[in-house]
Amino acid sequence: MSTATATSVKLTAEQESENARINAENERLRKQARTKHTISLTLSYIALVLVTFLMVFPLIIVVIVSFTPNAVTQTWPPKVIPSAWTLDNYTSLFSRLPIGRELLNTIVFAGAVTIISVFFDSLAAYGLSRVDFKGRGILLAVLIATMMIPGMALLIPVYKLLGSMGLVNSYLGIIIPRMADVGGIFLLRQFFISIPKDLDNAARIDGAGEFRIFAQIILPNAVPAILTVGMFNFMGNWNDLLWPLIMTSKPETRTITAGLAMLTGHGSSVTPYGVVMAGALISALPLLIVFFFVQKRFVEGIAMTGMK
Repeated sequence: MSTATATSVKLTAEQESENARINAENERLRKQARTKHTISLTLSYIALVLVTFLMVFPLIIVVIVSFTPNAVTQTWPPKVIPSAWTLDNYTSLFSRLPIGRELLNTIVFAGAVTIISVFFDSLAAYGLSRVDFKGRGILLAVLIATMMIPGMALLIPVYKLLGSMGLVNSYLGIIIPRMADVGGIFLLRQFFISIPKDLDNAARIDGAGEFRIFAQIILPNAVPAILTVGMFNFMGNWNDLLWPLIMTSKPETRTITAGLAMLTGHGSSVTPYGVVMAGALISALPLLIVFFFVQKRFVEGIAMTGMK
């Protein structure tokens, strides 16, 4: 009996020792996992801070230079923080350029192109995603293939065509060539495909036509994608320099980006960087305001379209 008891005690001691070893190993693994997680999280935050800094730094420089005297902006080495601050760049900007008129022109150009382009893009996307017809795949392939044609190759032919129509230096001249966008068509088509066709069939049973289905079924369900395409259109056309610069030579139709480009020429060997940066900051403010109000839907549209 004593031998059995001794054996039992020995086994119990060995089991407790094994359990202790296992617990110690598990604790070591947990500590190792926590350490790895902490290191990974720290590196992620460091990378996030660096990326944020790299993206925000140019905007910080724009703000600083816009309040820096022009004489200081020409010095070398450049001063990150100037010893004196001034509003002369802004007063000089408003005296050199009709900023109010150019902002209005930019709003008309970017706003009109965005509204018209989103309308036509959504119509084309509806036809390519919801209507069955022969050659639909070929038509889509041709549209996508046009994206490989460099835009620069079309500038002169389009300019000559619009010039022959008397549309140079006019709103129509800068708006008409931008009234549709293949990228927007493709993005909206991908989103429309994800909307169940049972909704279309139910609407047809109730007597709805194609346009009613498009307006009352598809568009309400595609608001995030439409806002995303619209935001891309608005930002792209607001910041566009080359096309308005080519098509407009008068302040009555010139956009703010084309106007700022005028500050770097006119026979002067010194570019007024402070004035240019002041104009760039004023030009960026409307975009920041628009993005602030639609950022939630904008991000949602990109995420949802990517998942489709």
